[in-house]
Formats: sequence, C-alpha cells, structure tokens
Amino acid sequence: MSIPTEPIGSIPRPKNVLDAIAEHTAGTLDDAGLATVIDDAVADTIQQLQAAGSPVVTDGEQAKPSFVSYPLQGLSLAPDGAVIPFADGHTRTLPRLTAGPFRYGANAATYLAAARKHASVPVKQAVIAASALSLIYPSAGIDGYSQSQFLDDLVDGAEADIRSSLDGGADSVQLDFTEGRLSLKLDPSGGLLDTFVDLNNRVLDRFTAEERTRIGVHTCPGGDQDSVHSLDVDYVDLLPKLFRLNAGRFYLQLASETDPERVLSAVSEHSRADQRIFVGVIDPIDPRVETPEEVRDRVLTAARYIPLERLGTCDDCGFSPFADDVSTSREVAFAKVAARVRGTALAASALGA
Repeated sequence: MSIPTEPIGSIPRPKNVLDAIAEHTAGTLDDAGLATVIDDAVADTIQQLQAAGSPVVTDGEQAKPSFVSYPLQGLSLAPDGAVIPFADGHTRTLPRLTAGPFRYGANAATYLAAARKHASVPVKQAVIAASALSLIYPSAGIDGYSQSQFLDDLVDGAEADIRSSLDGGADSVQLDFTEGRLSLKLDPSGGLLDTFVDLNNRVLDRFTAEERTRIGVHTCPGGDQDSVHSLDVDYVDLLPKLFRLNAGRFYLQLASETDPERVLSAVSEHSRADQRIFVGVIDPIDPRVETPEEVRDRVLTAARYIPLERLGTCDDCGFSPFADDVSTSREVAFAKVAARVRGTALAASALGA
C-alpha cells in the first residue's frame, strides 16, 4: 500500500482482562496470573489487527491502566490532581505528585517487547508526552523539590521512554498529546500551549533528525466513554503551534470534525515539508462502522491538501484510552480498523499511487 495507515493505540480490553485486573487489585490473583491473562490479550489483539490487514500494529495497550498513567508506578502521589471534564459531564482526575524525585516507574519499551513476540508485521509504540505528565506537579509546589528540578527529571525520563522504544525495535514512537487542544480551553491566550510545545521540544531536540522521522505526535480532543473534552475548541487555533513540534509524523483527529476541509487547509498552510501527516478517517466514538468507501472519500479529500508522499491515515483516537472504558466493543474496533485499511487502499488505487 503506497499510502501508509496505522492504528493510534488502544483497543478495548476483553472482559477477562478487566476481571483479572480487579482480582489482582483485590489480592486474589498474583502477578504471574495477571501477566498470563494480559499476554493472551496482547496476542489476540495483534492477531486480529493483522487479520484486518493492518500493516503496522500495536499491543492495544492491554497492559496499560491508561495511556497517561503507566510511568507513575512507585511515585509519591495523592489522588486529587488536575481534573479533566468531558462533554457528557464525567471527569477524569490525574494524580498529584507529593514528593520528589520524579522517576518513570515503567517504560513503554516493556510493552513493546511483549508485543513484538506476537507480531509478524512492524509494531509502533505509543508513549505519553512530557507535557501531559507535567500536570501532576502541584501549583503550590513541593518543599525541597522545585518545578524546575521536576521538569529536568521529567525530560530525562521522557527521553529514555522514547529512546528505549526506538532501540527496542519500534517501527515508530507516537507521543500522545491530547492535552494540546485542551490547553486552549484551560488558557485561551495560548500561553499554556506554548509551555507544552516548548517542554515537548526539550525532549524531541535530544534526538537526531533521522531519529525524529520515526517519532510522531498524536492529537485529538480526547476520547473516553463516548465523549470528548475539547472538541469545542477551534482546531485551527491549535495547528500553527502544533507543527512547531520537532517531530517527523503527526497523527491528526479529523473524521469527527464538522468542517474537515477548513482543518486540512490549515494543515497545508502550517505543516512543514519534512512532516508526514496521518489524517484520522475513523471516528472511534461513532458506534457505526464506516464503510471503506467513506474512508476512501475522506482520504481523497485530504489528498487535495496534503501531497501524496506526505499523506497517511489513522484512527482519530484510541478506542479505549482508559482501561475501564468499555463504551466500544472489541468487535466494532476491529471492524473499523478493517474499514480504514480497505478504504485507504481504495483511495491509493484511485489516486494511482
């Protein structure tokens, strides 16, 4: 296929995984028992992605408690950190760091190694952006551990998270940056977004230009329990600063946009010639499975704004960024992946690519 197509990350966890997590938390299932259940789920996820024709796969984040919290194991935390409100009224609350130093309790390379055992195609690895983790530092500060010290430790940890995945054989590494659009809701002046971009660039600038061709950034208005946190924020306000990030790939939510051509026009204006753009052609929140023809038409629209050699496709977001989100079934998720793959192939054929 001459137009690359990739999943974003998470796939809904099967019930036996959720049951095993609950049993492990309750102390009725040991670490080895939980690991066996999760490894079986990873194997099944990869097998089904490959059966859907996906030329690149992920582990579906079967072992992650959420896309954001995997590095936080073993830290001194309180449960009352930043609150993220969603459009349907539910919230997610980040933990609050109570003492330093900050260190990653787990690296994404561990998930990558487990996935590569089961895959016969390239594996991409999603990691959380440093900007998201920066939100766990309290506004009141921490005695004996300044925000400057925290950010230095965070940048070191984020670099190691990415580098260990690249060194571990990841086809690419994707930074999840859903807080980008949310930052404009929290601070319409754009100051917080500037801070986020600068922080993430502190990490990205530690990699060579060649390495950055394998590092991407994913942005979306959030997705959880069939709701979002910042779809009401104008995408066009985010994009000029988004493309300041020194990454080689961008995975952009687009299928759920009401005016995708307006967004694509901004992408064309502000993205750089060395940045490949993966446009979202599948909406994970929509319960209806898109047809390959719908996907084809979305790709053909995008091709009017993005040169073919820089164009790719993806899903708008992961299907279950938080482990307890069962609003979408595994069956629907895999059917949508298959539609994306087939529709992208139809578009490539129509474009003579």
